[in-house]
Amino acid sequence: MTIYPAIDIKGGRCVRLTQGRADQQTIYSENPAEIAAQFKAAGSGWVHVVDLDGAFSGESQNLAVVREIVAAGMRVQLGGGMRSRGAVERALALGVSRVVVGTRAAESEEFVRELVGAFGPKVAVGIDAKDGMVAVKGWVSTTGTSALALAQRMDALGVSTLIYTDIGTDGMLTGPNLAAQEAMLKTVKCGVIASGGVSQQGDVGALGALAKRHANLDGVIIGKAIYEKRVDLAQAIADARA
Repeated sequence: MTIYPAIDIKGGRCVRLTQGRADQQTIYSENPAEIAAQFKAAGSGWVHVVDLDGAFSGESQNLAVVREIVAAGMRVQLGGGMRSRGAVERALALGVSRVVVGTRAAESEEFVRELVGAFGPKVAVGIDAKDGMVAVKGWVSTTGTSALALAQRMDALGVSTLIYTDIGTDGMLTGPNLAAQEAMLKTVKCGVIASGGVSQQGDVGALGALAKRHANLDGVIIGKAIYEKRVDLAQAIADARA
């Protein structure tokens, strides 16, 4: 199981939002690339980056910062504003290892089919759920589509990785929604990266136990718990490898 420490970028700064709300913002650093370097020093090979400005506006806004993070020597998984093939191509051209498509995936299966055909495993689909229903456009809107139904369709299209975020737990430091994550793992054959709610070292162990039951749990994204020093990244990486 891979640990993906998270960097959310808004206005060029490293921030965290509570349940995706722009009015519930905490600034952690003016230099996201410096944070990425700290993650690398702790032993992380990957970093999960979200361009929040891109998620809200629909167009990537922080690619210069993403370029700096790539230059720090991390494998970058980037989401936020990936709503056109051009946006995906620009991100990959920067050296991003994997792009995450969210809103457009919920709107257009043909778009996902095209990207998977062109870029294969470099494309992941992010499914963000509120009460089991898909949320889009930076979590501002909730659709009438269930997360599990969308996941099944993405799996059938050949998507190799899904990132499943439970909005209700994201940024709340209340622990992951293990039942929701397990339901997703049972629904699809492709890899799943769990996101939302990790609040302590024990949560990493609980997800590790889930990974032993479901081989398609590829990893977990951890954000606020690292910044609030509730989770030690180096220890989490060691626990995930155990």
